[in-house]
Amino acid sequence: MAPKLTRHLLLAAAVALTATPALGQALEDKLVIVTSFSKDLTVPFQQAFEKKHPGTKVEVQNRNSAAAIAFIRETRSSPPDLFWASSPDAFEVLKKNSLLQKYQSKAQGVAAKVGSYPINDPDGFYTGFAASGYGIMYNTRYTRANNLPAPKEWDDLKKPIYFGHVGFSAPSRSGTSHLTVETILQGEGWDKGWATLLEIGGNFQQVSDRSFGVPDAVNSGQYGVGIVIDFFGLSAKASGFPVEFVYPTVTAIVPANVGIIANAKNQKAAVAFVEFLLSEEGQQILLDPKIQRLPVRASTYEKAPAGYPNPFKNTQLGARVNFNADTSEGRYELVNSLFDRLVTFRLKELNAAWKAIHDTEKKLGTGANAAAKKMLAEARKLATSVPITDKEASDTAIAGSFQEVKKGQKVAGRQAEFEEKWDSFAVKNYAEAKSLAEKAASAK
Repeated sequence: MAPKLTRHLLLAAAVALTATPALGQALEDKLVIVTSFSKDLTVPFQQAFEKKHPGTKVEVQNRNSAAAIAFIRETRSSPPDLFWASSPDAFEVLKKNSLLQKYQSKAQGVAAKVGSYPINDPDGFYTGFAASGYGIMYNTRYTRANNLPAPKEWDDLKKPIYFGHVGFSAPSRSGTSHLTVETILQGEGWDKGWATLLEIGGNFQQVSDRSFGVPDAVNSGQYGVGIVIDFFGLSAKASGFPVEFVYPTVTAIVPANVGIIANAKNQKAAVAFVEFLLSEEGQQILLDPKIQRLPVRASTYEKAPAGYPNPFKNTQLGARVNFNADTSEGRYELVNSLFDRLVTFRLKELNAAWKAIHDTEKKLGTGANAAAKKMLAEARKLATSVPITDKEASDTAIAGSFQEVKKGQKVAGRQAEFEEKWDSFAVKNYAEAKSLAEKAASAK
């Protein structure tokens, strides 16, 4: 009996050994991921995952967040497997449209919150794999050459010395830019936040149509200062560019996420990729100099280089802004459209208004008379006003009339009416602000 039992045990062991590779290759042979991330982030994860699961080929399709949402809607009957992006708003849109499926990760050691923000969707439809904040990157060679002080706060970028030295990407083209705008609006309040954005906007050299365009321009010295998501600045510095990155006091630290798309064909591969992102191996990839994301495993920071931002130790990081993704998602397209009408499409007029204000304030100094002061105050008011209130922007009857507009597509209905009014509002206000500032310069 003993020899027979031994033979049975040996046979079972052999079966187990031969089954092990099969289990390792039990995933589907393909995984399709739609992402807004650049190749600097996606390629290292793609290669590491394919090495771990050699039978599975990862196909990465790059689209910005708005385009990705539209694509997932359009391919509902035969969708990609995963959506992988920074913007919590985008995941909320997909969730509310029943385009994501629930999945609870098995990973251990992942923090529940970053600051006051939950790392995972409380309802289980998407999972945070990294954290990100919003701030200012600047080229140190450029700032020295142009005698610019190192910026630290949003208010610094309002100063006349930065005129023509700042860049940003349009929030209608970049989910991370939208989150930056919302961070300022939620951190400072609607009216004060827009005043900050419009005064900083007066110093813009460029509003890029791609988020990568801003760090590229700062790295190359096309302009000196860029408003970016943190990993653009941190990875550029780690890669040897002469840049620094700072988090202003008013910033938010929120998770970047991954979600399994409803009716995904390659379910096992999708689950395995989510688990890989949250594994210790996956989290360490975030520390790569070309990536420089903030891991959601606190233990991963033990392997981080000196000076690496750690939101789990630096509790002041992002503490001033209790970011509300529902608020942001509810007025997403409205805020993007308003920014385009007031800044992106009217940058020349906005620049001219603020240059006139700055020039007059510099010329008059403290010697401005009452009439000049009154005209300058009115010019500033015109150049920092918005044509819609916070309450109106959060009204679903108004915000719900806005949708993403694809290139070449005509806007209709209430959205077209609002945009026409806002465009006229910007043209009129900026022209009057410029005129008042110029009159103030010669007031006696």
